[in-house]
Amino acid sequence: MKIISNLSRREFLEKTVPAALGFSVAPGLIQASQMQDAHRFSQQSAEMTRKEMQKFVPVMITPYDDNSKIDFNKVSRLIDFYLAAGAKGFFANCLSSEMFYMSDEERIALTKHVVKYINGKVPVVSTGSFGETIKEKALFAKKIHETGVDAVILISGHLAEKDQSDDVLIENFEKMFTLTGNMRLGTYECPLPYKRIISPKVFSFLVSNKRMIYHKDTSEDINQIRAKLDICRGTQMEFYDAHSATALEALQNGAKGLSPISGNFYPEIHSWLCENANNPSKSADASWIQNEIANMEPVISKFYPVSSKYFLQKRGLPISLICRSNKTQIPAEQREILDAAYKTFLGWCERLGIKAVSV
Repeated sequence: MKIISNLSRREFLEKTVPAALGFSVAPGLIQASQMQDAHRFSQQSAEMTRKEMQKFVPVMITPYDDNSKIDFNKVSRLIDFYLAAGAKGFFANCLSSEMFYMSDEERIALTKHVVKYINGKVPVVSTGSFGETIKEKALFAKKIHETGVDAVILISGHLAEKDQSDDVLIENFEKMFTLTGNMRLGTYECPLPYKRIISPKVFSFLVSNKRMIYHKDTSEDINQIRAKLDICRGTQMEFYDAHSATALEALQNGAKGLSPISGNFYPEIHSWLCENANNPSKSADASWIQNEIANMEPVISKFYPVSSKYFLQKRGLPISLICRSNKTQIPAEQREILDAAYKTFLGWCERLGIKAVSV
């Protein structure tokens, strides 16, 4: 098993709201053509709703048993929890999943379990760019693809060395495209093996390939986020922001959804924000909760992902605190801080009218 130490912080379930059409004309005056037009308008309205829906997609943590092996029963319980909290997709086998501390066999088994358990309710994506050479990465991508995921995610830092140019990165992406057939793909600016932020030049190249449907952005820079959103606007590429502090502005500028680590603490809040970021009647609440989650991020990030497992334990999920990437016990003072954060979360729910998921 290949291990990387010093872990750093880092379509879809379509929700159709039918359009309602009212007529105030006498019976017999509505011609067949008008009825057809009405039906077509209803379909177009529903399609518009589907396209515009913004989604919370959790970056899944991995529960382990007492022997530090993947606890697949607890993975299933976690999936149920995410779904109840409003998740509209899943990113399995990611940094939060501790994928760098897994063997290829475990990465595949975990992805396969998530896909099978969800059974098409919502889309699943999974990282598939592991391997030493581009050819090896493509072979592993095919194995992840065979699990039934909706897209195979390529880590930007896997496809070029830190000192290599964007031209090299583009060249290696092209090689991956050639070697991976017609599978749908995505990109992830993962902090490991190093954090390679995708430039507008590279992003434009990626968006031009219709197979590229997913991007998880970790730039934490609203100017870069806006630039990328301008590039992918109206295309097949779905943009997901990983940074809580830029969540609201990213959604208001057209991001498809959110995938922050804080979704492993209070996913209901991110689901609410995705649903209400562009709702004028909720603008004050949206701005307020944006400020709250931005301030909370440094608090919950300490000792992550152990901290998220502790928080979820408080919420009733029967998962252990065992992690492979961080074996440090959470100090008593930090537990008190997380206890206070849990009470704060309940206060958020009360103000926003959210019913916290009961486990």
